[in-house]
Amino acid sequence: MAVSLSSVDIVGAGPAGLYTAILLRRFFPRLRVRVTEQNPEGATFGFGVVFSDRALDFMEHDDPEVHSLILPEMESWRNLTLNLPKERIVLDGVGFTAIGRLRLLEILSARAIALGAEIRYDRAVTSLNELDGDLIIGADGLNSVVRQADNEIYQSEIKFANNYFAWFGTEVRFETLTQTFIESEHGPLNAHHYRYENSMSTFIVECGPRTFESFGFNKIGETTSAQICSELFAHVLGGGSLVTNNSVWRRFPKLWCERWHSNNRVLVGDAAHTAHFSIGSGTRLAMEDAIALVRMLDSNETVENALMAYDANRRAIVRKIVTAAEASANWYDQFSEKMAQSPKNFALDYLMRSGRMSKERLRSITPEFMKQFESK
Repeated sequence: MAVSLSSVDIVGAGPAGLYTAILLRRFFPRLRVRVTEQNPEGATFGFGVVFSDRALDFMEHDDPEVHSLILPEMESWRNLTLNLPKERIVLDGVGFTAIGRLRLLEILSARAIALGAEIRYDRAVTSLNELDGDLIIGADGLNSVVRQADNEIYQSEIKFANNYFAWFGTEVRFETLTQTFIESEHGPLNAHHYRYENSMSTFIVECGPRTFESFGFNKIGETTSAQICSELFAHVLGGGSLVTNNSVWRRFPKLWCERWHSNNRVLVGDAAHTAHFSIGSGTRLAMEDAIALVRMLDSNETVENALMAYDANRRAIVRKIVTAAEASANWYDQFSEKMAQSPKNFALDYLMRSGRMSKERLRSITPEFMKQFESK
């Protein structure tokens, strides 16, 4: 038997909040679902959202309609490319997919509205007393108002990765997700770049603290940063330039909460946990949180039992993925030292960075690269 609810307030209209609204309206068609978002409609930061290969398979089973709306909009590729100072290496079979963040939000918001959810944009929630839902869902990201209202109960902890990064875009089309590692006069840098629509790509530039300070990235604006990085990576941009959208330099925040619910309040997505962008799982985890939460609301008689079950079951699953993401983030924090390896050793080290890969598994996933590596 499902819980008895008359209204739900969701704070945050990112992928986590919008997808939760969609599922709630599907499972509870009489339920009033209201989403409140502090930013104006159509405003979003960043460029593309990347998923590991076939990462949306879960949605094909649980929500074929939304899956059918998103899938045609996605760019996909089967290989990954490493551009190293001495060699270019193709990692066969390491596929990814991507979609523009704004386009993803447009699809999800249209579907939520079509199902009867209300979305209020350009309205910041400053106190949870402003909300009157039987259930309040915090899908409001790293600086979650819902989490901060009960921070001691959620037992949140935030640590920061060592490296600095800035999120740019470019009109250059890249055929695969590519990692470009370079040496410069001020130290090593890395760029993560991939297309998310036919003629637009994400371009994330990353470097260690010493390189960051030597370039003076902390003292210059977005436009100048973009110009400098365009010149540094001119060989992969082919004369193209980088564009900005809140492209400020920052360190990645590693947030984890030991508890995800408090009374009638519950957290999903980045409000409860973050996963480093290098494993392409943040948005997927947020949407899977939504599925797990709504399933528990549909299969428990009380809100309390549903939230307890969601908290215990889902948190244990996400912890494993976040642990892998932290290992990947730590690898990137040390990439400058790792560049001293031979290109093929560097590539193998890269593939095994999360601690979840073995050589045996890689022989199945990326057979051509492993054949080259083991025959060197």
